[in-house]
Parts: sequence; C-alpha cells; structure tokens
Amino acid sequence: MGQQQPHHSRRSFLKSSLLSSGGLMISFSWLAEFSMAERISATDIPSQWSQLNGYIKIRPDNKIIILAPNPEFGQNVKTSLPMMIAEELDADWNSVIVEQAPFDTSIYTRQMAGGSQSVRAAWKPLRTAGAAARQMLREAAAQTWNVPIGEVTTRSGVLYHEPSGKSATYGEFASRAAGIALPKDIPLKETNKFTVIRQSKKNVDGQSIVTGKPMFGLDFVKEGMLIAMIEHPPAFGMKLKSFDATETLKMPGIRDVFTIKVFEEGFEREIFDTRTFNEQLVVVGNTTWEVMNARKKLKVQWEPISESKETVSIFGNKREETIPAGLESTAQHYKLMQEWSAKPAKQLRKDGDPEAAFRNAAQVIERTYTGPFLAHNSMEPINCFAEVTDDQALIVAPLQAPEFAEKTLARRLNLPVEKIEIQMTRMGGGFGRRAYGHYIIEAALISRKAKAPIKLVYSREDDMTYGIYRPMYTATYRAALDANKNLIAFHVKGGGIPEHPIAANRFPAGAVDNYLAEGWEIPSNITIGAFRAPRSNFNAAAEQSFLDELAEVMGKDPIDFRLELLARAKTNPVGKNNDYDADRYAGVLKLVREKSGWGQAQNKKYSRGVAAYFCHNSYAAHVVDIVTRDGQPYVERVFSAVDCGIVVNPDAAANMVQGAVVDGIGNAFYGALTHKDGAAEQNNFNRYRMIRNREAPKMIDVHFVQNDIEPTGLGEPPFPPVFGAVASALYKHTGKRVYNQPYLNELNKKKAF
Repeated sequence: MGQQQPHHSRRSFLKSSLLSSGGLMISFSWLAEFSMAERISATDIPSQWSQLNGYIKIRPDNKIIILAPNPEFGQNVKTSLPMMIAEELDADWNSVIVEQAPFDTSIYTRQMAGGSQSVRAAWKPLRTAGAAARQMLREAAAQTWNVPIGEVTTRSGVLYHEPSGKSATYGEFASRAAGIALPKDIPLKETNKFTVIRQSKKNVDGQSIVTGKPMFGLDFVKEGMLIAMIEHPPAFGMKLKSFDATETLKMPGIRDVFTIKVFEEGFEREIFDTRTFNEQLVVVGNTTWEVMNARKKLKVQWEPISESKETVSIFGNKREETIPAGLESTAQHYKLMQEWSAKPAKQLRKDGDPEAAFRNAAQVIERTYTGPFLAHNSMEPINCFAEVTDDQALIVAPLQAPEFAEKTLARRLNLPVEKIEIQMTRMGGGFGRRAYGHYIIEAALISRKAKAPIKLVYSREDDMTYGIYRPMYTATYRAALDANKNLIAFHVKGGGIPEHPIAANRFPAGAVDNYLAEGWEIPSNITIGAFRAPRSNFNAAAEQSFLDELAEVMGKDPIDFRLELLARAKTNPVGKNNDYDADRYAGVLKLVREKSGWGQAQNKKYSRGVAAYFCHNSYAAHVVDIVTRDGQPYVERVFSAVDCGIVVNPDAAANMVQGAVVDGIGNAFYGALTHKDGAAEQNNFNRYRMIRNREAPKMIDVHFVQNDIEPTGLGEPPFPPVFGAVASALYKHTGKRVYNQPYLNELNKKKAF
C-alpha cells in the first residue's frame, strides 16, 4: 500500500486521469450511492468525467487507487475509509494506493472533519462501491473463461476458477470489466468474512509525517508569495479606532499596511461563520520574521465596542445573537454564573413530579461544578494561502469544513463557487478550531487587496488570544433520597457563557422517576466554538463526578450504582426520547470493570476513579489509577472500554482513544484560559499549561466491545469521561472532591465560587 501526491486541483485531477489508458474506474458518490462505471482511455469525453464522483481505479498493473475525500487531522480516516472499499473489493491492501481527493462539492458530499461522523456516514456507500467493482471483475472473468460467474472466486486482488485452474489479476480484467453494466442490489460481506476491516493497517501518511514531507498548510509555498499577519485588538470588547504605520512601512521587507473587514455590515452568518474582531489591521511583507518585527512598530488606537446584534442562520433556523459591550473578566464571569444559577431557568425536560419529590426527600445532595474557557492549541497555528483576483480565488489551507468556508467565501468575495478552488492540506490538529473559516476569509480579502498571493500566518500568541474557545460552563446537580437512601429525584440546572451545556435526554434521564433538566445562558463578546465533544466535555466531568459522590452517600459501588440505573432505564424507562442505549452503556462499564480488575486486591495501591459517558453515538468508560510521584498526583494507568460498533482499524482506533485520554487528563489537571479586562491572561505555552510527555500515563489499556453494530463515532466519545474518572480518582487519592476545573487549581484551593 502506498500513497501519491496529496493535493489535486480538480483540473489537474482530470488531466492526470486522462493520461492513463486501460483499466476500470468505478465512480460513486462518496457518501451516497455509486453511480456509473467508465473505462479510462484518452478517447473518453471530458464532459463525462465532469459528472464523476469519488472513484476506484484499477490499473492494468493491478494497482488500485482509492481517493480519500475527507480532511485528515489525525483521526486516520485517510486510511480507514479506503479500507472499507478494499474489504468488499477483496483487494490486496499492499496494492492499494490512497490519494487525497480534491475538494469539490459537485463531486463529494460532507467533505468535513467533525462530529465523529466520517466512518459512520461512509460505511455502506463505500463498501457497496467496492462490492460492485468486485462483481464486475468476476463477470468479466466469467465471460472470458466461458464459465458460470458463480464459479469465479476472488482473493487478494486475484480472480480464480478452481475447476479449470485458471486465474488472473484484477488488473488483467480491469479494462473488460469497465464495459459491464453496474450491478444492482449487491450483497455485502457478512461481518465474519472480513479480511481487511478489523485488521490493523498502518497510517498511509505515517512515513511522510515522520520523514518531514511537506504536507501541512504551513509547508505550502508559492513563488512570489507574500506573508501577512494581523494586529488584532488587545482585548475582547475593543475595536480599531486609528493607526499610524509610518515606522512599520520603513521596516525592511514590508510591502503594505491596511485594514479589512471580515464581514460587511448586515452579513448574515452561518453555522461556522464565527469571527472575533471584524475590522483587522494587516501587515504584508516578504517574510514572516520581517512582518512580525514590523508589526511591533505599529501605533494603534483602540476603542470600546458598542452592543450589537447579528443574525445567525443554523441550517435555515435563524436567531439573533447579542454581542454585549464591555471588557469582561473571569472573576466577573464566575460571579455572574453564580447569580444566574439562582434565577429561574428554561425547562428542558421534566419527568414525574420532581418538586414534590425534593420537598418530601429525607436527604438532598447538591453540588455545583464549573469549567473554564479552554483554548484548542492545535500544534500547527492557524494559516492560509490565498491568491485572489477579481474573478477567481485559490485557497490552500488546513481546514475542517471547507464546504461551509467556500459558501461564505463566495458570498464575501461576490464570486460564484465555481470560481473558487480550495485545496485541503493535512491539518496539524484541529479539535474543532479549524471548522471556523474566518481565517480563509481574512486571507482572501488580504490577497485581493494586496493584489498578490499571500500566506496569512497566526503566531502562537495570535492563535491563543484570538478566541473561539470552549465556553465557560457551570451546572448544579441535586439528588433526592428517601429514608432508605433510594434515589427518588434528580435535577440538573446548567448554564454557561455564552451557551448552556445541558443534554436533557441523556443519562440518567430515563432512569429516575422524577427528573428535571434546566438551562440558562449569558451573552458574551468572547467568541466560542466547538471543542472536542462540545458540551459533553463538561457534562461528563460534572455528571459523572456527581454520580460518584452520590453512590458513596448511598453506600454503593460506583459501577454497581450506574448499572442499577441503566437496568431501570432498560426494563422500565421513564419518559421519552432517552438518547442512549442502556445495554451498550452498561456494556462498556462491565468491560472496563473486568479489564481493570475493579475491586481486586492487587490494585489497592492505586487510587481509582471510574466514569462512563455516551455521545456522538458511541459509549466510553475509563478507570483511572492515580499514584503520588514527585509529591504530585500522577495518572499512572488508564483502562478504557469503548463501544463504537465495528472497529475498522483496531490500532488506529486504540491510538485515537489513547490520544483522547492524554488530552483529557491534561485539560482536567491544567486546562484553563482566563481573562482580565477583556484580555486573555494566557498567550503562549509558558502560561497556558499543557500536559507534558512525562506526565502522560505509563499505560493506557484500550478495549473495544466486540459486536457487529455498524460503526459509530470515535474521535470524540472517549474524551469526555476522562475528566470524571480523574476527578473521582483524585478524591480517592486526596480525600477531597474537586468541583472546579482545572483540578490542580482546585486542589490548591483556588476556588471559582
């Protein structure tokens, strides 16, 4: 198995394909149904190709080329998605070449990385495309050998007719197969027949990554390209008043200084159109170093913003968003959240009569949890190459949601989407940050104004202080117990800046007779966005910590307590629309109990915490083992159990879970971004504490529930429960419950409120 050049423009893709001769091409809509077969030859008409979708190409030399359409930022879809095709094609994985597909909405759908949906959405259409190609090859062999097709078998890219002893490679019959009509209603393999899926395959980009091949956005260079950087206001709640660039323009290598407006007045934003500062001051020059130094010479006057409102359209559902004036601070945020927690809130779900149950309870347990803003801190800072003229635009960038960026770019540049070409590079991390395409718009506007190809580069300080953070959250949990310590009511009331985190239909909804979920929100001018497992990354911390404490009060083992609730949710569920499967939820708890040796004497030297959570259609549970090292609590071991259905690439999936565990431990212990007078108080890694290599666990033992359920999400689900498991383990280790993130601050008595 190998790989080819990762980037193709649509034009170059067509040109290179037409240079080939002979072979079979199956085209298909990557996330829908395959549609047609074409023979590759120089006589083919380009207009036919213009309708092609994704493709499988089988060359006469028996090499199989598969295009991977989705952006790759470490989730390994560039390997996993082609594996599904190779499985049904019965191909030799060593003969498969994976290419990064061009971004093209006329060919593909859902070319994005987000929501843990890539494998789940592609499961059936990709396998069907592979099965169709295999069927056509068998038909071609049967016709040639004059034998019944039922006697033609395949194995590892070779066709066999055992009665006659004949055999041939796929490549030998590829051209003939191209003339056979696409089969319909093709049966797919039984899961117990898989030979590629469920087998670990190395990342197709692995060698290029470790040998430093240019793959990322920052690697992209074009002759004549200039560098651009933005000077943004020093604080949220401020805007540009005036500037003097006299000294800046005297600096070596500087070409120009000017302003741009990301969106024009009255621009209706869509889902990923978040931007922080609308008017930007831009410095353009020859090199990054020259621009960085010249930017320091700017003399800028800033002024406070006024409160404003903007219309945001989320898939057609419009709402008005308030951007308040003022310089916000973290201390003020916590005070506001405390005040709002005491106010009436919006009811999100109610089962039974929780008010009466709480009034009549023998005991009420109430705890409040908080979580701060978090910065994504992708290792590759934000960047984008743009070459824009009056009638066309070329963009080369690492981005998660190019389709959304293209639509916004077309509106902002007043260009038809056909005149916009976006080339996707591999991303050096994302975690939701690169779903927001403001930097694409900024780069395009700068290029058009500078009348030159430019690369927009954010420094680490720009990246960390510019915004689009995980929101601040708080939630108060209450549980009512009767005289026998039975749980008779459950209440969660959560809020945040500027959104609440509550998932009202999530566990333990459905497991308690009397249940109430409420939410409230405080507007802010600090911009927020999706952060790995949005909202769940806080809910799991708070909810699972509360369940652990509740189990202790009730005198129950924390795993047994959760399993009892899940048994109730399965046998006699309360209410409607419970969004989880109680059996699968219980399955990960049982598996992690078994694999971690929960309750066994040999683990007594560890302070153990457990948590489980459901989100993005999958289930994850962790047992965290803490010891003291160098006088500090240290997570030495983690046992993880995940139910994400069929695991396509086991090693890659385990790596994904291990990465989520390390990420979760780091954010739980250290993650926090605070503000004072509107300015971020952490602007680089010397102030924003990240987990270090030596602080990662010595062992993360990952196990998957074995079943034949179609794949569900994996990128996000293992992340949220890490927080809860760490909190519970810290309690066992220190005797102190932690309620406010980051936990080490809490242990050092830096309480939020």
